[in-house]
Amino acid sequence: MTDLSWLIARPVAHRGFHDMNKTRWENTLSAFAAAAERGYAIECDVHISSDGVPVIIHDGDLKRLTGQDGFVWQRTAAELATLRIGGTKDHIPTLEEALDLIDGRVPLVVELKGVPGHDAGLVAAVGRLLKRYEGKVAIMSFDHWLIRDFARDAPGIPGGLTAYGTENQLIEAHFAMLAHDLAFTSYAAGDLPNPFVSFVREKLKMPVITWTVHDQPAVDLTFKYADQMTFEGFEPDLVKVA
Repeated sequence: MTDLSWLIARPVAHRGFHDMNKTRWENTLSAFAAAAERGYAIECDVHISSDGVPVIIHDGDLKRLTGQDGFVWQRTAAELATLRIGGTKDHIPTLEEALDLIDGRVPLVVELKGVPGHDAGLVAAVGRLLKRYEGKVAIMSFDHWLIRDFARDAPGIPGGLTAYGTENQLIEAHFAMLAHDLAFTSYAAGDLPNPFVSFVREKLKMPVITWTVHDQPAVDLTFKYADQMTFEGFEPDLVKVA
């Protein structure tokens, strides 16, 4: 089994260490630099541009973050780079730009965002970039159709399931994904505990990180039922909470 102790060794800054989009916005190079400077691991979200380039942005729709109409998949990476995030100097970065900036200083967890009918080649494009990256990195997704491509298109890179829920139907769907060589799980903190997380952590010895932690009750819940947190809105200690 791959050693993923690095994945749970330090808190993971959700979309980088931003300030809740006041002056330093989510998923920007500024947020990634701030996280790396503080020694936090980094989580980011990746879509694919119209010309097949992995770009870092959470929403498929451009409106909330850039004020522009349209979707990420409709524009080239160069066009997306001209758009400013929240009216700041930060642009929509490519994954390659983020890798160059982080440069192995802290671990990186890349969440792949699928858009049915418009995400062909996403896993492979991310896989190619990460194959030559020398830092600690993992990939994950909510989207089962993308996870099914992880082993083929991003071989050797630890892959995880991003998940939520306590309903039986959702839990059963999560269990079904264990057939695809998962290495870890990122689970909604508010949905702990549950049978899936208990099974993968206790029986499979699989690391579990939580999302998204904003307060002390969620911190406590995380370290009772999981191994590490993905956080935002505060500055946690780097030491793992026992």
